[in-house]
Amino acid sequence: MIRSPALTGRLIPPCWPLDRAERGGHNPAAMRRLLLLSLALLSVPLFPSCQSTGGGIDPAATARNQAIRAEPRGDYYIGRRYFVSKTRFWGYLRKPGQLWEEGQLVIMRENRVRTPDRLSENPSGGGLAHGYDHNIEYKVRGRFTGRTVYDPNADFELPEFEPSGFEQLSDRPGFLFSPKERYDPRYIPAREVKRTTPERM
Repeated sequence: MIRSPALTGRLIPPCWPLDRAERGGHNPAAMRRLLLLSLALLSVPLFPSCQSTGGGIDPAATARNQAIRAEPRGDYYIGRRYFVSKTRFWGYLRKPGQLWEEGQLVIMRENRVRTPDRLSENPSGGGLAHGYDHNIEYKVRGRFTGRTVYDPNADFELPEFEPSGFEQLSDRPGFLFSPKERYDPRYIPAREVKRTTPERM
């Protein structure tokens, strides 16, 4: 970002020093210097107002990110369920203190522990269905297996995670990446489109 001399600790002199030729009358060089000085002085009060907006960063995102950075560290993950119909990926995982932009979309290996929504996609009697916990936030314990697993319906190759436990943290944690994001259970997250193979794009 361009910063004025005043904001960088440099003082703007009250006037530009003029040489003898410039004192004698109207000199184009002198006029240019005065114009530059005027523009510099006028720009100083504009920068604080630009900084107060955070350069266009949403205040809600800033507050949420500050809360994330203050999370207690430990041997666990924060998980956010992201349900898309017919796909096999579970959602996003990140380490405590990590922003969601650094999180990973994962596929769960349920050999030891089932995911909380391991239910029928079409339950009888109107009960809870697979994917009911979309956007619920969990404390997740477990490990990455080191394997990459293919989700044919999403056409993604994703890291595999083997959970050993889920603890619900919030059923209303708010937005995931941006306050402006929109969710549709028929579509994969927009930020993941780059994973799709060229044949299917």
